Amino acid sequence: MVRTARRRLGLLRRLIVILVKTVLTPMTKRTWTGLEHIPPTGGVILAPNHLSHADPLVCAHFVYDAGRWPRFLGKASVFKVPVVGKIILRARQIPVERGSADAAKSLEVLTAALQQGGAVIIYPEGTTTREPDLWPMRGKTGAARLALATGAPVIPMAMWGPQDFFDPRTKKVHVRPRTPIAIAAGPAVDFSKWTGAEPTRAVLDEMTDEIMLRIRDLLGEIRQETPPPLWAPVKGEKA
Repeated sequence: MVRTARRRLGLLRRLIVILVKTVLTPMTKRTWTGLEHIPPTGGVILAPNHLSHADPLVCAHFVYDAGRWPRFLGKASVFKVPVVGKIILRARQIPVERGSADAAKSLEVLTAALQQGGAVIIYPEGTTTREPDLWPMRGKTGAARLALATGAPVIPMAMWGPQDFFDPRTKKVHVRPRTPIAIAAGPAVDFSKWTGAEPTRAVLDEMTDEIMLRIRDLLGEIRQETPPPLWAPVKGEKA
C-alpha cells in the first residue's frame, strides 16, 4: 500500500510534488514494492542503484509515496546560484562539498540531515553504472561511512526502467507514455558485525560490498535474472 506523505510541506514543496507527479503519473506504469521497509520517521539512508539521469525523479516519486520527503545531495556550488540555489535549499536538498579535502565537512552536513530526521538518498556507485548490462558496479564508501558514524539504517533500493527514458549508453531521450518503472526497497542492511568498528578502509569496503550485493539481488528479482558478480571498471577506466 502506498503511504503518501501528507505532512505540512509548505507551498514550495507542494508545488514540486504537483509538478513531478503531473509529469510522471501519465508517463510511467509503476510497480512499487517494499515501501513498508522505509521507516515512517527518523533519519534513514536510502541507497539505490544508478541507471540514468532520469533516476532522481522516479526515485523521489517512490520515496514520497512511501511517506517520506526525499533529500538528495547536490554540489555546494549549485546552492550559490541566484534563485535556483534558494529554491533547492528551501526544498530541503543537501549541499555537499566535492573532493577529498572537503569530505569531513560533507560528512558533518549529512550527519546533521540524518539527526534532523531526514530521508537522505545516496547513490553508492557515485555515478551511473558503467556495467555493460546495467547491473550495479562496486560502490564507493560514502554511505557505509555515514552509516557507521551515525547508526542510521541503510535501506537498499533497486530500480529498473529509468534507462528507457534516458539511455546512458546512447545518450538518447525516449518519451513514451506508460513506460514501465519498477522500484523495490528491501529491509535495512544488517551491519551488526561492524558495530563499534573503526572506519578503516577494509571495514568500509566490506560494508559497501554488503550494501551493493543487497541492491544487486533486489535488481535481480525485478529483472527476473541471475545477477552477475559485482562489476568494477578496469584500472584506469573512469567509473
